[in-house]
Amino acid sequence: MTQFPSRNGGRLIVDALVAQGVEHVFCVPGESYLAVLDALHDAPINVTVCRQEGGAAMMAEAAGKLTGRPGICMVTRGPGATNASHGVHIAMQDSTPMILFIGQIETGMREREAFQEVDYKAFFGSMAKWVVEIDKAERIPELVTRAFRVAMQGRPGPVVIALPEDMLVDLAEVADAAYVEPAQTWPGNADMMRLQSLLWAARKPFVIAGGSGWSPKAVASLVRFAERFDLPVGTSFRRQMLFPADHRNYAGDVGIGPNPKLAQRVKEADLLILAGGRLSEMPSSSYTLVDIPTPKQQLVHIHAGAEELGRVYQPTLAIHASAQAFASALEGLQPPNSLPWSGETRQVNQDFHAWTDEPKPIPGSFQYGEALLWLRDRLPEDAIICNGAGNYAVWVQRYLRFRRFGTQLAPTSGSMGYGVPAAVAAKALYRDRTVVCFAGDGCFLMNGQEFATAVQYELPVIVVVIDNGIYGTIRMHQEREYPGRVSATTLKNPDFAAYARAFGGHGETVVTAAEFGPAYERAVASGKPAILHCRLDPEAITPMTTISKIREQALAK
Repeated sequence: MTQFPSRNGGRLIVDALVAQGVEHVFCVPGESYLAVLDALHDAPINVTVCRQEGGAAMMAEAAGKLTGRPGICMVTRGPGATNASHGVHIAMQDSTPMILFIGQIETGMREREAFQEVDYKAFFGSMAKWVVEIDKAERIPELVTRAFRVAMQGRPGPVVIALPEDMLVDLAEVADAAYVEPAQTWPGNADMMRLQSLLWAARKPFVIAGGSGWSPKAVASLVRFAERFDLPVGTSFRRQMLFPADHRNYAGDVGIGPNPKLAQRVKEADLLILAGGRLSEMPSSSYTLVDIPTPKQQLVHIHAGAEELGRVYQPTLAIHASAQAFASALEGLQPPNSLPWSGETRQVNQDFHAWTDEPKPIPGSFQYGEALLWLRDRLPEDAIICNGAGNYAVWVQRYLRFRRFGTQLAPTSGSMGYGVPAAVAAKALYRDRTVVCFAGDGCFLMNGQEFATAVQYELPVIVVVIDNGIYGTIRMHQEREYPGRVSATTLKNPDFAAYARAFGGHGETVVTAAEFGPAYERAVASGKPAILHCRLDPEAITPMTTISKIREQALAK
């Protein structure tokens, strides 16, 4: 009989992570999982200690986005776990593989409302793919391995694992489990032949790439498919890295406030191919681009989760397949002899450039769009761009160009406070790549303390804080619905450049677009984490309109 070394639960947890190839863990320490922290002391795993559990969980989610394997977060029980729920919610809505480990009260204290006791199955039950509490140390390899598989297979998402404090010091003699390669669901030949037939019969086809589970190879296959069939390809909300923006077939992003011409083309398509995404509220313009439940367009929906096919839209052809498997199967499709939509494809691309090439002037001295054009011309192709949520991100998604897979970190869930933790995670994983974070003033201060994490680990991220002194998105809606009645949307902000210097980073204030480029170059040259505090006129609420115009239109109704 094979004998295995006796290990406590904390060591078994860490050894299970090593067996799965985990190289980074993001955590806030807690006395509830000291045995795990002790085991990490000797493990070949990089541990990033964060300043708040929400930031730690967002870092893990960002790592999952970038690598395709679960990002790992560890937090303590009670408040630590509830703080981390922000990252779990993002991972669920963004379909990102992630595992959250939570220290838990001792098993003998359950149901007494012990110190920081929470029922995690109840709390995370509708927010995660799977929630489990490990009662016996010998089951750790089994359940952690299962967690990796659940997080990656089908529609990817978060898994939550609670670790009772006494279980972590219990001893067990058990083998480590094998490395998990997620199963890929492949499309059937009949489905792919029907897709080819639908394409041959189409006159105005359109492709939307979205969702998660892609890879550089899969994106390359999608590009070759678009080229063979000369198809216009759009990307879903905050999934712009799924198709190169400098490609002649690119149509733009089908996101919040899309190019009206692009939205119209989606509506007018006779064949809509939705690859990998769900076309939920944001990319569907509040479910107005495609009719529910039966679309006017012939809809081909490809998704890794069978439960997503027909969940909202009843497709003409439902293909249950992962993004990577579907993209590989596209290589076998052959175009028809004639491509009647080629002129449409060229026009769609021209419309994209007309919408994004040159920004219009906005109120105030800081011309945000011009600053982004300067950056767009100079960023390396593999630069990672991060942002959270807010109207400031509209400029980023409109004027920057995403040309490679793995260059965009932004929450489709619309969670504020995401950009800074995501940037820290990206730089921790890829120290040789440029990482730039954009954050509104409100967005930044939700997790701005993680700038201290960047300083601690010498991660020279560049954070561009767009400060307009308001919660901009909410003010925009407020003026639209209750014009002139400003309530709870005004902010009094600190000097963000001084904030950066106080933490040990580089900080500068930028008031004009002409100042942005030199300030950015000085920030890079500093070799430190940096904040560029850019002062935006609050009137400039979007690239296309102002608060005053929104108010006037609302009052005129």
